[in-house]
Amino acid sequence: MMKSLGLIVEYNPFHNGHLYHLQQAKKQSQADVVIAVMSGNFLQRGEPALVSKWTRAKMALEAGVDLVVELPYAFATQRADRFAFGAVSILDEMKCDEIIFGSESGKIEPFLKTVDFLRENEKEYNEWIQRHVKTGISYPAAASKAFATIPNRPDEAVDLAKPNNILGYHYVNSIRENDSKMHIDTVQRTGAGYHEVGHGTDKIASATGIRKTLFEGNGKLSEIEELVPPTTYKGLIKHQHEFGQFLNWEGYFEFLKHRLITFSADELSEVYECVEGIQHRLKDQILRSESFQSFLESVKTKRYTWTRLQRLCTHILTNANKEVMNKALREQPTSIRLLGMSENGQKHLNTIKKKVELPIVSTLSKYSDDFMEMDIKATNTYILGFPSRFHTTLWKQEYANPPIRI
Repeated sequence: MMKSLGLIVEYNPFHNGHLYHLQQAKKQSQADVVIAVMSGNFLQRGEPALVSKWTRAKMALEAGVDLVVELPYAFATQRADRFAFGAVSILDEMKCDEIIFGSESGKIEPFLKTVDFLRENEKEYNEWIQRHVKTGISYPAAASKAFATIPNRPDEAVDLAKPNNILGYHYVNSIRENDSKMHIDTVQRTGAGYHEVGHGTDKIASATGIRKTLFEGNGKLSEIEELVPPTTYKGLIKHQHEFGQFLNWEGYFEFLKHRLITFSADELSEVYECVEGIQHRLKDQILRSESFQSFLESVKTKRYTWTRLQRLCTHILTNANKEVMNKALREQPTSIRLLGMSENGQKHLNTIKKKVELPIVSTLSKYSDDFMEMDIKATNTYILGFPSRFHTTLWKQEYANPPIRI
């Protein structure tokens, strides 16, 4: 039986840091096959992906991943706990033996101790979170502050102020929630941090920094060549040659503006994550804004972080309403969308197929469920960011595309 390693990723785009994580995780786990569950066309921080999920899946396969499956929109565009729960559920269903994530900590013991402590002191922890939320700060900031102030926390607790540590904590917690037998471990991140835009001598930059270079001023692909594997660079060149542009929020601003202008405040209140009357602030500021950047700057507050607002804007764009999203989130994923595989991945898939209880969907036209319907809406919306002459072809491809094979 092949030993399988699970990775939870976005690869926006796949860069040298991701390659380091992949190689170290394979070495550490001694796995025979690597399965990556990857966000689709909209990501956890509420952003459209730089390039499509198909291009990113191919980058992953060419770098050494064996199977790439999609994390449904209902989980991919969520705060860390729901994002982690969806991804862990899929890897568990795919019969993964182990998950290895990247973290600032680099040691798994602090994560295990922190999860145990907070599960034992859940009521008190939540009370501390609510105290801090009432001061007007965001939920993530309140959670981090609550952990820093809760009495009797373990000396070797993980630092929950660090972005990858936060995700790692939720991966470990989700394994406990799922009562999963998967082993979990971590690899120390190296190079630039999650939000840093520069890079050191090791040629490892964050995906945020790479995207910033591409979109700022006269950003050229040649400026990031040394920061990504050759296969990624080739894929980005191909995308740019074919479509003439990379995707970010500015390309969707007019669509968002149309939604906010034509939807009433009551209609907006039905959109997932639209709470506390924030729709009135959005409608008021959209008419005064000339770009997505200036729009978010005008509505951002201590309570409403940039990421939270981006996710809300994504849900407005895709018309993801509260009823449908909340219904979906009461469940685990109900199918597995296969985006790509290597020969090794296909061999492994054949050995586990009978043990996987969920449908493995290779062609969208042959299957549908609530999660998939949301994914279709998200993809249809994402395609609008491409030049209009490509829309029909891209919409057809989404239904007809078989998994990529490397």
